[in-house]
Amino acid sequence: MLKLRISNNPKNTLWLVEPRLLIGSASDCDLQLSHPGIEQRHAEIAVDHETLTFTLLADHATATVNGHQVKPGAAVVLKVDDRLGLGGVELQVIDPKQERVQAPIAASQAAAASGWALKANHSALANRVYPLLDGVVVGRSQDCDIVFAAAHLSRRHAQLFIRDGALYVKDLQSSNGTFRNGQRVTEARVKRGDELRFDTLSFGVIGPADELDKTSIRVLPDSLRSLSERAPDKPAHNVRTAPANTHSAGGDGGAAAKGASASGTARPAQMRKPVAVTRIEADSIESHKLEQPSAGRRLAVGLGLLLIIGGGLYVAWRHFGLPA
Repeated sequence: MLKLRISNNPKNTLWLVEPRLLIGSASDCDLQLSHPGIEQRHAEIAVDHETLTFTLLADHATATVNGHQVKPGAAVVLKVDDRLGLGGVELQVIDPKQERVQAPIAASQAAAASGWALKANHSALANRVYPLLDGVVVGRSQDCDIVFAAAHLSRRHAQLFIRDGALYVKDLQSSNGTFRNGQRVTEARVKRGDELRFDTLSFGVIGPADELDKTSIRVLPDSLRSLSERAPDKPAHNVRTAPANTHSAGGDGGAAAKGASASGTARPAQMRKPVAVTRIEADSIESHKLEQPSAGRRLAVGLGLLLIIGGGLYVAWRHFGLPA
């Protein structure tokens, strides 16, 4: 559906609804114009979906279409962006769909230029993003740069301006106030991530990061990091360290230490050494335990054989009378 807009008052528009739009000075006209030279029923625009036909109704009525004079009774087909001249009043045919498509393009260019924008938190605004330029005025009046039809919003509620890349908000003596992160402000600097609220309309601030807000990560040197991770000097309970001259320290100990270094763990060298010593002691204890049972088993086997042989000789002596 197309609209008719009065060029010298861009905010004043009229929908072109079927079947026709009557223009004149009479009170019953759809578009009443009281300018000199306007007849009571001056002209009409016949509407058939988006096909518009302009016709002068009065014999003495005058009008122009895109600067060309129109004769009374002649039908002229109108297109989008055509301009009508009637008694000093200029009208323009517009397509709201085209204007809505063009607006985000200009908005994105503005956001790229300033780097700042407001993202609506209110569900009625569908999380829409409003790019900001220096000096943008927010309010209820149609003269504002960002207009919201909210009953409790002031006509000129607040102004947003940019200084040296930083965003500031200034309350324009609004009735219900401007708030930054829940606190009412008269004028304040706004940072990325802040919540900016005009009366009940809440917005999240989108923009470049503040240099002071950037987090730096400092890596400790290996010496300091090893000190911070060093275990207490007190030895753990029930842990014995192997003597320095143990037999396993030269053989298995070297292999254990090599295995500990090759394991790829991030422990410091100060912590790997006690672990290696404890492992050496455990290996030597296990080998010692294995040696003791093998000697005992040999002794038991020998005694068993002697008992078996002695028993056999005794049985033979008793039954066969063999000499002892």
